[in-house]
Amino acid sequence: MDYQKVTTKDLLIIGNNAKLSFITNGEGTGKLARQFMPRLDEITNRVGTHSFSIQNYKNFNIKTLTPKTLFEKWVGVEVSIFNTIPENMETLIIPGGNFLVFPFQGSVAEFVKFWQHIHNEWLPNSRYQLDNRPHFEKLPSGYNPMRDDNQEEIWIPVK
Repeated sequence: MDYQKVTTKDLLIIGNNAKLSFITNGEGTGKLARQFMPRLDEITNRVGTHSFSIQNYKNFNIKTLTPKTLFEKWVGVEVSIFNTIPENMETLIIPGGNFLVFPFQGSVAEFVKFWQHIHNEWLPNSRYQLDNRPHFEKLPSGYNPMRDDNQEEIWIPVK
């Protein structure tokens, strides 16, 4: 499987969040994106042009996850400093450390299958262990979940 191991510093995120489950993730993420993306120009000190889709699972364990498992979902962007926080937005610090970065291209349905394969088959048979930090996808400018040829990166925290 194609991946890269990347070590990061803390990532400073400004965005919107909600408590979601795997059942409500699609609809809830869309709602967060529709609230957040039109307001990108209000965010100063952005790092890059990409956006983030973040899942903060709090003790992720693929064996105990159910469709009703709740997690904190974020849609946001990286900034260099938290000097100005737009109204009705919040901050998140993704602690630095090691991540496995998997490139992905395809539809949302193919993404779900790929994500499940990584967590159910590939990762348990690898030399890596999950770390208890947020997981995220890095999305290019212009990302549209309705496209069948999206390109993104899946970032999984490991130790």
